[in-house]
Amino acid sequence: MASNDGSKASEIFQGQVHLYKHLFAHTIDVMSLKWMVELGIPDIIHNHGQPITLPKLVSILQVSPTKVRGVQSLLRYLAHTGFFEIVSVHEHMEEKEAYALTAASQLLVKDSDLCLAPMVEGFVDPGLTGVWSNLKKWTYEDDLTLFGVSVGSNLWEFLDKNPACDEAFNETLAADSKMMNMALRGCNWVFEGVESIVDVGGGTGITAKAICEAFPNMKCIVLERPVLLKLVLHNWNDKDCRKILENCKEAVFDKGRRGKVIVVDAVMNTSEDEEELKELKLLMDVSMTCLINGKERKEEEWKKLFVEAGFQSYKISPFTGYLSLIEIYP
Repeated sequence: MASNDGSKASEIFQGQVHLYKHLFAHTIDVMSLKWMVELGIPDIIHNHGQPITLPKLVSILQVSPTKVRGVQSLLRYLAHTGFFEIVSVHEHMEEKEAYALTAASQLLVKDSDLCLAPMVEGFVDPGLTGVWSNLKKWTYEDDLTLFGVSVGSNLWEFLDKNPACDEAFNETLAADSKMMNMALRGCNWVFEGVESIVDVGGGTGITAKAICEAFPNMKCIVLERPVLLKLVLHNWNDKDCRKILENCKEAVFDKGRRGKVIVVDAVMNTSEDEEELKELKLLMDVSMTCLINGKERKEEEWKKLFVEAGFQSYKISPFTGYLSLIEIYP
């Protein structure tokens, strides 16, 4: 009996650890990233040319001595979450702890071609994040989106009325689209024989520009409101997606020409994805569903959409870390 009681108590305490971890991480995870980007710490380490010690970093930042311990605490947590690597360096005949960039924090160096720092700044914009406090209200009200129950309009209407939020949102999308340049280098086969492409919902045209740079002989057109659909279909419910795909089918199967539609989007694959990728896709699904009544989809859900829109076949290929490239044929 005592053994059973001890086992039960152990489970309860482990549950407490799990709960507290998520409660603290809710704020600290994203705000520590914001802090790191605002202070330009990735840039400082990059420009330093080697791992940087705490004394050297706080000297460059001109941090008050009373805040040094707090800076160290934040740096160690960011190292734990994979944004820095703690290494040993020899300085003045002593071995000291120093911080080096990782693959994740290298993406936050502001002068780099693949800088995703605007993603961090956009994701913590109060106008875009404040709606999450209304999840309970969203659960019981008829409106399908968090923006609807929070501000009385959908995301796109909200952005039209709030230029600062709209700018942050567009900079976030533009930063993410820069990753297209690297991904496209390994996808020449996708665009073989393609003379022109239309980027549907292309925003500021970053994706189309990347395609033009990779394939200079191809004609690229951006349509903001076919055919390339990059992170478009996950914004919409199944009914609207079918309508979009049907229109794309007509566009690529016109005047005797038989083209294809290229979809760049996530494919939910909980059985095969690694844990971090699986968690990212689940988080994206929650965001799309609650914020704008969209969704992330499993392969069988994609297939159902394609068939219902009149397409005959499709092919899914890996594209970037979390996105797949889907070719669909009429």
